[in-house]
Amino acid sequence: MTTALITGATAGIGAAFARRLAAQGTAQAKGHGAGHNLVLVARDAGRLREQATELHDRHGVEVEVISADLSDEAGIAAVEERLGDRARPVDLLVNNAGFGNKGQFLDIPVADELTMLKVHCEAVLRLTTAAVVPMRERGRGGVVNVASVAAFVPRGTYGASKAWVVQFTQGAAHDLGDSGVRLMALCPGFVRTEFHQRAGMNTESIPGWMWLDADRLVDAALKDLARGKSLSVPDPRYKALTGLARLAPRAALARASSRTGRRYGPR
Repeated sequence: MTTALITGATAGIGAAFARRLAAQGTAQAKGHGAGHNLVLVARDAGRLREQATELHDRHGVEVEVISADLSDEAGIAAVEERLGDRARPVDLLVNNAGFGNKGQFLDIPVADELTMLKVHCEAVLRLTTAAVVPMRERGRGGVVNVASVAAFVPRGTYGASKAWVVQFTQGAAHDLGDSGVRLMALCPGFVRTEFHQRAGMNTESIPGWMWLDADRLVDAALKDLARGKSLSVPDPRYKALTGLARLAPRAALARASSRTGRRYGPR
């Protein structure tokens, strides 16, 4: 059975990846499809242990946990070390750890913005590199870097960091060519998770049709990865919106994004 390492694994999209990949492990045990043992990474050690026990008991997969804060040098280094362990190869990396900030440019402390860049950019770069080197040696493997549809609009440091994830991932995917290693940037829209509550965002006025289900999102993302896509926007509604964003004047997008930030800001 292969192994998947997921960061930000205890909630939201990361937890959905863990559930889906563990369930594939159950299917493999029954002779259907390919499954994964798991390495789960998050800050909350207690929550990680509970999640690991639940997934092991339900699906029979082996689950390893790493309590690490990816805004911290020691946390990134610990996950790098695990990804580079050739005696225990990781076949799929899901870089999902991340967070949002509420407010507009001058409302957000610079220290918080720098922490965001550490988690969204530096950690993604370093963990992707740590995973891909041994994957390329083996001639197989995959990396999913979770970005956002915010990558396609001017939206402060959050949008800029996610745009970096998209550009980095697609560029690296091209460089790896026919190595057997697939890299894909995943760009979800609004997903029903803890993400917005943790950031203190007011989401009451977001239309119902804009919300996505995390499990369905992950299913679509895994299909796109299997197809060899380097960019996944796994919903027709958001495919249309991101297509329009690419065609719209940047100044108009910036004004709309600023209004959205005020509307969905703190309660």
